[in-house]
Amino acid sequence: MKTRITELLGIEYPVIQGGMAWVGEYHLASAVSAAGGLGIIGAASAPPEIVREQIREVKKRTDKPFAVNVMLMNPNADEVAKIVIEEGVKAVTTGAGNPAKYIPAWKEAGVRVIPVVASVAMAVMLERTGADAVVAEGMESGGHIGQTTTFSLVPQVADALKIPVVAAGGIADGRGMAAAFMLGAEAVQMGTRFVASKESIVHDNYKEKLIKASDIDSVVTGTSTGHPIRVLRNKMTKEYLKKEAEGATLEELEQLTLGSLRNAVMDGDVVNGSVMAGQISGLIKDVPSCEEIIRTITADAEKLLKI
Repeated sequence: MKTRITELLGIEYPVIQGGMAWVGEYHLASAVSAAGGLGIIGAASAPPEIVREQIREVKKRTDKPFAVNVMLMNPNADEVAKIVIEEGVKAVTTGAGNPAKYIPAWKEAGVRVIPVVASVAMAVMLERTGADAVVAEGMESGGHIGQTTTFSLVPQVADALKIPVVAAGGIADGRGMAAAFMLGAEAVQMGTRFVASKESIVHDNYKEKLIKASDIDSVVTGTSTGHPIRVLRNKMTKEYLKKEAEGATLEELEQLTLGSLRNAVMDGDVVNGSVMAGQISGLIKDVPSCEEIIRTITADAEKLLKI
């Protein structure tokens, strides 16, 4: 499946792994890249030198292209942006802000810039500032979300831009990939599907909760704060939503979630932790390798697209 995205990034399959905090580290990123997709290190709020170490660990495991996801709200974003250049990373994805100030330096260094967007207006603006492609992410995705569904967002972004579009949110199999291509995408980004993979370091409790989830087991917290996040229902989300409905302050709500993603991912606390996952969770029923995920999804999509 050759597209402008595979050519742009030098990858075999038009499949990109989501840049997930705590989850998108060197084991997963290197496995996805080695399998022919684009693995991504989720820099999130990690200290810059940790990001540098993660990059070097991926390089030890594969010579295939990979990327770093730069969270622009991170106070260390300036330093992480420089490390990407210093370490010769081939591509970046960005989230939680506007990467415009970093784009000239990245472009000069030959780094492919692919921001994650949740609206047509942001996509158009970033194309003008030099983005090589965009990830149009619908609200079906896990973690931080926008307000528009993938099915509505992707074709509108594709129509508005000349640069290629990657579809994200609610995609976990060949049917989803084929649908995304029909909507105008030239690659897909998947997070939740790769959480439940053999190479993912996510605690077994997290993976088990994910594969046992139904279609209605995700919920959005933080709508009142302006930072909505999709997670799987548990004791923490029940308490959070109750306090949110009662008008709790941002500080009060943040106390409930402080360190909760790490606790879920690393310690397996799926009762009080943040089990970030998309609405597609109900479709995921196994824990295959990254190679199996990529090969199966692309093969199934190819068959569907040739009908």
